[in-house]
Amino acid sequence: MSAKLEQRRKRLAFRAWHRGMKELDLLIGGFADRHLAELSPAQLGRFEALLDVPEPLMYRWLMGQEPPPAEYDHDVMNLLLTFKYSPQHLD
Repeated sequence: MSAKLEQRRKRLAFRAWHRGMKELDLLIGGFADRHLAELSPAQLGRFEALLDVPEPLMYRWLMGQEPPPAEYDHDVMNLLLTFKYSPQHLD
């Protein structure tokens, strides 16, 4: 893996764990820990775009209160929606 790609994954992992809302930090950070290493560069781009979504909106999507709009209805969002947080992801 290229150093540039590894650096991108590290930056995305940091952003995933430091969104601000603790509930989203746990969900999205745990997801990042579990899946970032296997995401393609194109998928990393889609994940990065999800990190730019405002927290209240992302929370509603992840809690099933409303579906994500078409532009965010993609493979990475589907992985995130089916991700099951577990404290063991923190070990």
